[in-house]
Amino acid sequence: MPLTFELLGTAGAARRGRLSTPHGTVETPAFMPVATLGAVKGVTPPELAAAGASVMLSNLYHLALRPGIDAIERLGGIHRFTGWSRPILTDSGGFQVFSLAALRRVDDDGVTFRSHIDGSELRFTPEGVVGMQARMGVDVAMVLDECPPWPVTREAAAASWRRTLDWARRARAAPAGGLGGLFGIV
Repeated sequence: MPLTFELLGTAGAARRGRLSTPHGTVETPAFMPVATLGAVKGVTPPELAAAGASVMLSNLYHLALRPGIDAIERLGGIHRFTGWSRPILTDSGGFQVFSLAALRRVDDDGVTFRSHIDGSELRFTPEGVVGMQARMGVDVAMVLDECPPWPVTREAAAASWRRTLDWARRARAAPAGGLGGLFGIV
């Protein structure tokens, strides 16, 4: 099932909508609990659902380090791995491009990280990020982006914007069989 969005109403610049994904519907705006490693600490999936959560957010960088994309795929995908049957959105690792500045190198092709756990090297490219998210079976995948630190010069912000736009175009062109939807970063 392809991802669809239906606009239900507006009030000024605000909008309310319905996002339909392969694993269910999300009324927007939505409460989206963060399950960095595929679990919200101290809260079970049924408790999340009872609290009104309709979508969960996980982080590709952290999941790629442990347990690893191969392991999640082998276990039946992100939904089986997490025990969450509703929609899942994964961050592309773009925030880690910003927050792990001492552990990463950015170039026009992608980002090379040093694991904060064991120092091993991990390479993210726009195409690779889409592929990993598709292999896990996420409903909504975010494209890889570069988030410059604040304060930032006008020139550095413009260069970051150009790189992120190029990465988004490359991600969009990448094969992503089974992926629910691909979202850009604003």
